[in-house]
Parts: sequence; structure tokens; C-alpha cells
Amino acid sequence: MLVDKAEITVRGGHGGAGCVSFGFLRRSGPDGGNGGKGGDLYIRSTSDLTLLNRFISKFDFSAPNGENGSKNKKTGKSGDDIELLVPVGTVVINKETGKDIVEFVSVDQKELIAKGGNGGWGNYEFRSPTRTTPDFAKPGLAGEKFDIILNLKLIADYGLIGLPNAGKSSLLNELTRAQAKTANYPFTTLTPNLGAIGSKFIADIPGLIEGASSGKGLGIEFLKHIEKVKVLLHCISAESDDMERDYKIVRDEMGKYNKELLNKKEIIIITKSDLVEKVVSFKKGFVVSIHDWESIESLKKLLI
Repeated sequence: MLVDKAEITVRGGHGGAGCVSFGFLRRSGPDGGNGGKGGDLYIRSTSDLTLLNRFISKFDFSAPNGENGSKNKKTGKSGDDIELLVPVGTVVINKETGKDIVEFVSVDQKELIAKGGNGGWGNYEFRSPTRTTPDFAKPGLAGEKFDIILNLKLIADYGLIGLPNAGKSSLLNELTRAQAKTANYPFTTLTPNLGAIGSKFIADIPGLIEGASSGKGLGIEFLKHIEKVKVLLHCISAESDDMERDYKIVRDEMGKYNKELLNKKEIIIITKSDLVEKVVSFKKGFVVSIHDWESIESLKKLLI
């Protein structure tokens, strides 16, 4: 199952405490070092659509704390920064305010989400002509803490849709460098696969059957992913004995789930053209075969 929404808590690391020290002899003066800064917490986007799944079992993420200062004016080691990975298309929302913090619109976009706290000053920093032996230091500051919502708003520019065995996964593999599983049986694809073509992304969305809007087959799991693509690539097999029926099944289930889906831009693609002697014309569909290099290249140009 593809998780497209998660709620987690993120924290920057706590700053280390400053040190109170006077070396070997108090009259030598203060030499307590500062605490190290807490680590920062970043979020970075990748093309892996399944990354929100990891937040099902873990909900709290903290960057390491800074270490305390020590004698001889030694500053504590700063906490390491950490990085959480999310799918491109994820929106980070502040749960308390409901406002968007950042939207990840490209792969390898990296954003600072929770700053680490500064380390506290050691007593060396408090020395002065009138305060020669300060016997106090400052504690480190807490890092920023936020309860956030990760919402996978958009999974791709294009979504390959159609009945099971319409050739969607094979087409994705040819158009991109994806390695989606393919086989001659329904529901090979259980979660969307993603591939890149130029700067655009294509998602192979699981096939559906009649009755999907009421939960049959992959049901709602299929239909809700269609909401998260910009343009639909509606695949219909050239082997079909009734293309109008196949097309209508998919469109009807989309409309029953959400009528707004029917307003999305749609490109019809007739797949598996190599498996029939003559391709039946249907709604000016774009005819392709994964074994026909020219047809694949023409489709690429259309999509890019």
C-alpha cells in the first residue's frame, strides 16, 4: 500500500551546555569552553514514491544534540545534521497552524525544517576586568520542534491508467529507466511505479476493474492516485475486442469516485500494436508498441 499522508514530530538537536572550569588553579582564570550546536534536521526529496511508508512505524525524529564544552576552552562537538527523505511532490504542513512550510517540486530539493539549538557559553566567555572568576555558564538551547504533516500532493506529471494488462508497466519501462514488474496477469502493479522522462515524471498507476469505486480489485487505492497526477495517459490494449467498453469502464469508475477526475487532460494510447494485424482506430488514440522504437520515440516527444 502506498502511504500518501503521514504525521510526524521533528526536532533540531539540543545545544550542549557551557563548561565551568578554572584549569589547574582557580587563579589561572576561567577556561570553560562553549557547548556545541545541536544538529539541524533537513528534508530532501527523491523519486521513490514509497518513502512515506517508513513513517507508519516511527513518528518522532530528532537531530543529535551538541556535546557539552570542556576545560581548556574546548568547544563541544556540534551534533550531526540529519536528513529525512520524502517523495517528490510532498508538501510539508505545520500541523499547529495548518500552513504549508515547503513543497518539494523537484528531485534532490533539500530544505531546512528544524534548526538545532545553539550551545551555551562556557565561563571563559564571561570573564572581564571586574569579573575575573565567573563561576557560571549557560545551558544550551533547545532545537526547534514541529509537528508536521507530510502530504503527497502530486506523484507525477503523467499517470498511466487503464484496465489490468493494458501494457502500462511495459510502456513505463520503455519510456523511462524504470524497472516496473510486468507479467501477463491482473494486478501485477500493486503500488505506483515512477519513472522520469526529461524533467517530467510518469507514474504507472495500478489497474482497476469494474466496481473499483465500491472497493473491488484495488479499488480506492487505485482511484485516489489518479487525483495526484496532472495528465492521464489512458492505455487501451490493441488486443481488446471492445475498446469502447474498456474505455467506458475506467471512465465510469473515475466519475463515480470523483467527477472532477473526468476533467483532467487525457491522452489515449493504443498499446500492444505489434500483437494484432490491424489496429482498430479509437478516438484518435496514439498507437504504440514497446517493440516499435519509432512509436516510442514519437510518444516521448509528445510528452516532453
